[in-house]
This record gives sequence, C-alpha cells and structure tokens, in this order.
Amino acid sequence: MPVIKTTTSVAIPEEARVELKTAFGQAISAIPGKSEGWLMCVFTDETPIYFAGDDSQPSALIEVGVFARSEVPADAWTALVEAITPAVAEVLGIDPARIYVSCSSTPNFGWNGTTF
Repeated sequence: MPVIKTTTSVAIPEEARVELKTAFGQAISAIPGKSEGWLMCVFTDETPIYFAGDDSQPSALIEVGVFARSEVPADAWTALVEAITPAVAEVLGIDPARIYVSCSSTPNFGWNGTTF
C-alpha cells in the first residue's frame, strides 16, 4: 500500500504527471514487497513553498508512505530517493537541492473499509 504525494511550487502538466507516476511506479520496487500494482500517486501543484526562507525558485516536497509490518531497510529508502529525486528534477526542472523526500512506514493501513 504505497502512496507517493508530490507537492510542487510549479505547475505539473498532465504529461508530466504521467511521466512521474511511471517513474514512481518503477522506483517503488526498491522497497521490499512493493510494486506499482498498489501504488497511489497524488499530485498537488502551484503551491507556495518556501525553502530556506525563499520561494523564488521551484521547490518540491515528495512524501512516501508505505504499509510495512517490519522495518524498511535504510538502503531501500536510499535507492527510492535516488530514483525519485532525478525524475522530479528532470521532468519538472527543479534543482535537486530544492527537493525534499520524506519516507515513512506504518503497520496501520486501511483500504476498502478495513485495516490490514
């Protein structure tokens, strides 16, 4: 049950959303047991983002959440961030130094009116 929420200060045209959801679908496999088959991607664009007190340059916050009953290995998170960051930078023209990626896992996840 992975979710990747992308919030940017720039517009995300439809073709860019498709390109990013495809890249995210490939990247999520870095997390053991996760695949595009259950991936939900949420995109919010043109949101004011101040980074280091400055909103004059494009910025992005990517939030990754996964359902996991055990600890996700640190190297899996690293591989995921290493795949997501350049995709966002290339597709949206955002400097990687202005992209934050937040990664978290939870043993509590709901779907279809129930929890796992």
